[in-house]
Amino acid sequence: MDAALVYIAKAAYFVAAVLFILGIKRMASPVTARKGIQQAGLGMVIAVVATFGITRLDNIGWILAALAVGIIPAWLRARSVQMTAMPQQVALYNGMGGGSAAAIGAVELLHFAHIGMMPNRIVLAAAVIGALIGSISLTGSVIAWGKLDGVFDKRFNFKGQQAFNLILFVAAAVCGALLFLDINVWLIVAFFVLALVFGVAMTLPIGGADMPVVISLFNAFTGLAVAFEGFVLGNEALIIAGMVVGAAGMLLTQLMAKAMNRPITGVLFSQFGGGGAGSQEIAGSMKPIEPSDAASLLYMADKIVIVPGYGMAVAQAQHKIWELSKQLIARDKEVKFAIHPVAGRMPGHMNVLLAEAGVPYDLIVDMEDINPEFGTTDVAIVIGANDVVNPVAKTDKTSPIYGMPILDVINARQVIVIKRGKGTGFAGIENALFYADNCRMLYADGQEAANKLSSELKAIDSSGGH
Repeated sequence: MDAALVYIAKAAYFVAAVLFILGIKRMASPVTARKGIQQAGLGMVIAVVATFGITRLDNIGWILAALAVGIIPAWLRARSVQMTAMPQQVALYNGMGGGSAAAIGAVELLHFAHIGMMPNRIVLAAAVIGALIGSISLTGSVIAWGKLDGVFDKRFNFKGQQAFNLILFVAAAVCGALLFLDINVWLIVAFFVLALVFGVAMTLPIGGADMPVVISLFNAFTGLAVAFEGFVLGNEALIIAGMVVGAAGMLLTQLMAKAMNRPITGVLFSQFGGGGAGSQEIAGSMKPIEPSDAASLLYMADKIVIVPGYGMAVAQAQHKIWELSKQLIARDKEVKFAIHPVAGRMPGHMNVLLAEAGVPYDLIVDMEDINPEFGTTDVAIVIGANDVVNPVAKTDKTSPIYGMPILDVINARQVIVIKRGKGTGFAGIENALFYADNCRMLYADGQEAANKLSSELKAIDSSGGH
């Protein structure tokens, strides 16, 4: 192979790595996120082209076919996917990345078994570890997708489950270790079967309330798996991209776990969400409000905070809520949007929805900054949020969400909750906020409620404020 071509490819990998890092850095802010995605995508294109330049193209037909199978459906799906399905989409893409890394490991291990050659121990270790992590990410992400999409129950538990999962993991690790003594096909098959089954088993018992953390964790797993397999292939672009994604995913996972006041081990091995049997009885009753009365509260308010949640995504109400907000701002009201770190079903879910609707970034406030302001808020509007505004997280030690930081909506002078019914949130427990004296329930679809409030505000204006 021409040495000059190799040097050009290595230089291209360096450029791609810089673009990966700059792209992820830009993704940290909603203002620059779009450009960050474009930069990282350009880096990936450069890396792929460079790889073609230094790779033997004996199977160019299969390579192009694989690219077509991967690119075309993904492009079409990404253009048509609804925002409500975006968390499921992210979970699947995490899994596909992990599965690709596991496939690389499988091909390399089977190649070593076929030629009957024991590779360098470090290379073998990287192949085994990358394949193990990638396999777990693949099947775990598929289960996460199923939970988010309603295909599976939110949790699946049985007696001795943690011991069973530990046995599965140890068995997979032992099979991986035995490959250092003898690389044979049956041992490789057993290793992958156990790793794939463990990914399923470890994700099934995790409650829906923890799913944003789990998605972030599997994203980190995928990055690490790619980095290990990049080392096996001697591909610098895969190593750097995998390390960057893995590191970013782990940091995000830690931040989200901290936001829920739960250790990562608590997410993986305890039972958070889906069981409020031990919670204290909530006194009082839910008090409904008509759209006309809710609009009157907004008309008289000076400061309004809107708290979006997954229900807003389901109703696709972000655009209508922003139209309502613009009406309020035009009346010299102070309007802000309060975002909980784990609101929705994936990291940054609410930020993406509000950005799609065109909400200015300076109106979107994080939990730590907005919580002190609820005491001076005239009206808080909760649309589709549930567990992240539940005050039992601070008051009821028997509650499964006790200790999770929440938005202190209950401290507002008046609270209007837009909700389709009286059901519980993803954690499966009653929300004490809904029973509070200062809370009123506006039962309606998110879009319908926003339209009615807008109409009622206009009616109040036309009547001269009476």
